[in-house]
Amino acid sequence: PAPPRPHRRCPPAPRPPQTPASPSASVTASAPAAEGSRPARRGPVRLRALDGLRLLAALMVAAYHYGGRDGEISQAWGTSPREQFPTASSYFAYGCLGVQIFFVISGFVICMSGWGRPLRSFFASRVSRLYPAYWAAILIITAVFALPWVAYKSVSPSDTLVNLTMLQQPLGADRVLGVCWTLWAELRFYALFALFVVLPGANRQRVVLFCAVWTLGAALAEAANQPLLDLVLMPEYAPYFIGGIGLYLIHRYGHDALAWGIVGISFLIGQHYAVARLWHAPNPSFFSYRPAIGIVAVVAFGYLAVALIALGKFQWANWRWLTLAGALTYPFYLVHEHLGWVVVGVLHRELGLPSYATLALTILLMLGLAWLLYRFVEQRLTPVIKKSLTAVRVR
Repeated sequence: PAPPRPHRRCPPAPRPPQTPASPSASVTASAPAAEGSRPARRGPVRLRALDGLRLLAALMVAAYHYGGRDGEISQAWGTSPREQFPTASSYFAYGCLGVQIFFVISGFVICMSGWGRPLRSFFASRVSRLYPAYWAAILIITAVFALPWVAYKSVSPSDTLVNLTMLQQPLGADRVLGVCWTLWAELRFYALFALFVVLPGANRQRVVLFCAVWTLGAALAEAANQPLLDLVLMPEYAPYFIGGIGLYLIHRYGHDALAWGIVGISFLIGQHYAVARLWHAPNPSFFSYRPAIGIVAVVAFGYLAVALIALGKFQWANWRWLTLAGALTYPFYLVHEHLGWVVVGVLHRELGLPSYATLALTILLMLGLAWLLYRFVEQRLTPVIKKSLTAVRVR
């Protein structure tokens, strides 16, 4: 008789490939692989509420730049914003904390974007996301400030060219965009995350270790008072990025004491830096006075809002217009400050519009310009740049 055939198992059905998460804040959380003791969330979840929070943070920063500080904006209004907004200016002064909320959101989104993505794809997504609107903003503001009737100082041609690299701060060049200092912090965060998480491959243990080591390293850098350590580890901004990463772990794996510990420690350190940088004793010669409890409350709001989104408490806010709001946030953030000076001067001093009407119309015009940049710059250049950077060359 013929020998019996060995038993063969049927091969398992192939798994569908995982699509990496979107690099923008209009993110879709793909179902992660099961790691640790808690199962990951299943099914894609569109985080449109995060888009809305991004726009809210940008509007906070705009309120600060238009009515919560002195400087060039006083020249645009003709007087101090405190005289234009006697009551509201004290609240607008808290708008600068929108940057800290941005950083928490960035930690969440970058961890999501980098999970399961090769380094080349991560690099391409970041470059194609950041640079098109940034280049356009540099060129627009340079052109406007070169007009003879615009009274604001323009940057030299050489420094303008350096600004196109987004490395003007470490190179000591004058900045075309006042807000670009936050982009320099973002770039350093991307580099750290790419080197220690994306390159070896993201998993829960590695991300937790990254958060722990960065938290301790940032504290040691603060104590050592060494410029190089401060430059790399960013003690002042690290807690917000790390807090956002911890919140993404909660979003991905559910309630977890270790992830909540990362978030809690990051908040405690982050509020310390916010108070230390913004609080001052009441003084009538200063533009604004922010009580420490107010600063802590705004920082807590940022962490709490992202935490509620991470836990799915805002799934009901699934309106499509929030996706557009998130898309407009970045170009709006880039152009609103410097071009806002020019628009405020025209509307208020030359056309005589009241203060609040000027404020509202300026924000609407900057949002309109942001839509043009999104529609005709980002939507056209971003996919081209991403495809060029991720294309595999065959020798």
